[in-house]
Amino acid sequence: MKLTAFVLAAVLSVHGALDAKIKAKGKKYYGNIIDSNTINTAQVTNILNTEFGAVTPEYSMKWEATEPNQGQFTFANADAVANWASSRGKLLRGHTLLWHKQLPGWVSNIIDKSTLTQVIRDHINAVVGRYKGKVYAWDVVNEVLEDNGNFRNSVFYRVLGEDFVDLAFRTARAADPKAKLYINDYNLDYNGPKINATIALIKRLKARGTPIDGVGTQAHLIVGNLAPFDETLKRLASTGLDVAITELDIRIAKPVDAAKLAQQQKDYATVTRSCLTTPRCVGITIWGVSDRNSWVDGTFPDYDSPLLWDDDFREKSAYTGVDNALN
Repeated sequence: MKLTAFVLAAVLSVHGALDAKIKAKGKKYYGNIIDSNTINTAQVTNILNTEFGAVTPEYSMKWEATEPNQGQFTFANADAVANWASSRGKLLRGHTLLWHKQLPGWVSNIIDKSTLTQVIRDHINAVVGRYKGKVYAWDVVNEVLEDNGNFRNSVFYRVLGEDFVDLAFRTARAADPKAKLYINDYNLDYNGPKINATIALIKRLKARGTPIDGVGTQAHLIVGNLAPFDETLKRLASTGLDVAITELDIRIAKPVDAAKLAQQQKDYATVTRSCLTTPRCVGITIWGVSDRNSWVDGTFPDYDSPLLWDDDFREKSAYTGVDNALN
């Protein structure tokens, strides 16, 4: 027994294997993303195989990708991710069933309540049903609230009101009773109207008996601006739901320099420690392996370098921040 513990401690103290280290701390996974744009990139898949225990498809399970035309489903890319994960023993997070973006026009144009209700049911039944038993957790609804705490003016809310959230969760639960069901959003990392409204919504869902298991905080963060992160993560956990950090990246305002990279290392350590010290936090997903594939470049042109590996797949000091926190 003592020898086994000694060997385990020695293995976990070496550099690498973030997933093994976070599991040794009682968590479920340290994860990342993969999709058709990276699944054939050897540097990406080698790092995923070595370091991470869960994957999320970045694009291929979204509505636009899976049902571009009503009743016509395309699953080739999503299947590739699901098969990649299962063949390597990785957990799979499904992302995402209802989102106002990357939504086909035929859905956005629906104005009839009964039509949209049936369309949502058909879509969720088809997608969740296809991956029943293969997906550990689904982001059932994504970004349903504005930063001011009001419901987003999506087709779902315009036509169905708040009921669309309950409809989505209940349909997903029936389609795969064993999958964990999450509400997922960004800017839940700061105190204010959005996190307050999210917690209030979760309480209403639970009061109505709507099946919800988790809340995901995307954690698209900015270097040096993490002050309340640990506090807000624990506020989300106070709902009694599982909590996951679902899309972590920490971008740096240009120009990137040594001081900013050093702060990024500290910030990644802060996020990782916050999950470790929050009992209901089940795991962390980083939104990309290499800086070269990050969405940040196209969305925030004044920022750069948000991930743990640089454009040439070299480990950055940010990786050391995560590794040190786990050690």
